[in-house]
Amino acid sequence: LTPLLPHIDHRNRGMRTRLGCLSHKSDSYNDFTAILPDKPNRALNPGLSVICPFLSFRRLSTEEASRWADSFDVLLSHKYGLAAFRAFLKTEFSEENLEFWLACEDFKKTRSAAKLASKAQRIFEEFIDVQAPREVNIDFQTRELTRRNMQEPSLSCFDQAQGKVHSLMEKDSYPRFLRSKIYTDLLSQTQRRLS
Repeated sequence: LTPLLPHIDHRNRGMRTRLGCLSHKSDSYNDFTAILPDKPNRALNPGLSVICPFLSFRRLSTEEASRWADSFDVLLSHKYGLAAFRAFLKTEFSEENLEFWLACEDFKKTRSAAKLASKAQRIFEEFIDVQAPREVNIDFQTRELTRRNMQEPSLSCFDQAQGKVHSLMEKDSYPRFLRSKIYTDLLSQTQRRLS
């Protein structure tokens, strides 16, 4: 066991260094722009613009970005607002809430009865089940109701859970997003373009 101690200590130092870097991570909009090209190469990476919301920020007006503060649903309905909010949630390590909400929105568009049960099962296993890889924060009663709904999946089987997650994001994450450097820097960038 003694020969392993220096190796373990070395790994712990590396982990402490990595955690230290994360703890100093800024949510500033300016941090994103330093590493991003002007236009995403969708042929190479079609999901890049979703992960990096500010790739096309030049198309965003100050008026549009300002409207995100009107309501949480206005933010969610705007593609750049949604992308900026996702980037913010990543800095808080809580993007699973938004991903679940989006998965439910997509699920409600399912028209094939054959696909309904399998899609429902995937969403349940990924977000709702205890110890799910991206488990969302919902109460026991909502989790159990959703589990019962899974016995006969319908387009509304996630409605209560989705509503709880929406409410949690609206009351908790959304106000912090509006105060975040991601949002304030984005607003100031759009204003600078006009002047």
